[in-house]
Amino acid sequence: MIRAVAWDIDGTLVDSEPRHHRALLAASRALGVDLADLPDEAFRGIHMLDVWEALRDRYPPSVAREAWLDMINASYVADPEPLAPMPGAWQAITDLHGRGLAQICVSNSNRAVVDANVASLGIGRFLAGSISLDDVAAGKPDPEPYRLACRQLGLDPQCVVAIEDSATGAISARQAGMCVIGFGEGVAARDVDARCLDLSQIPQIILGLPVLTAGLAPGSDARSA
Repeated sequence: MIRAVAWDIDGTLVDSEPRHHRALLAASRALGVDLADLPDEAFRGIHMLDVWEALRDRYPPSVAREAWLDMINASYVADPEPLAPMPGAWQAITDLHGRGLAQICVSNSNRAVVDANVASLGIGRFLAGSISLDDVAAGKPDPEPYRLACRQLGLDPQCVVAIEDSATGAISARQAGMCVIGFGEGVAARDVDARCLDLSQIPQIILGLPVLTAGLAPGSDARSA
């Protein structure tokens, strides 16, 4: 029986990828590095330690990883552009709250970014907590973030469903032993138990998960739910 929902934030609850990209470019410019050649979503779903490993050779040797991260996070938090919730996000969260399901956020972003996103969405009062990259030794796709979320909830992973928009996150949740609902087109059907295009469908899909997991093969599409 599903008793809780673990939400990815970036790209799932909020369309934050453009802001993350702007923060990366702005911090890099301040360090004298032009990353304008990168695609807009070059690092979608990738935690920042892996971004650093991918880009470190483009920075001067004097640039330390922690200082680089701090600059990016500061630029993200200070960005004046408003963050827009994904379609149906508010409806899903309030609906799940009304049904008595616990909710927690599990992100590959650092604590400052997670807190800024939760505050911007105004969902803190509905959450049992949040997991950031600062809380774990290894981020997604490692299962540690979702395992920690389940421990904080005091629930077996089989009682918690993850909502993810990327393969990185879906793999993390699957390896933690959880059901996964994929949001949008960024995650393959093989990596999830159901999919949706509007988050307002989530409560209805969750209610059907025992039927879905018993009667459908992994990756079955639940868009019509």
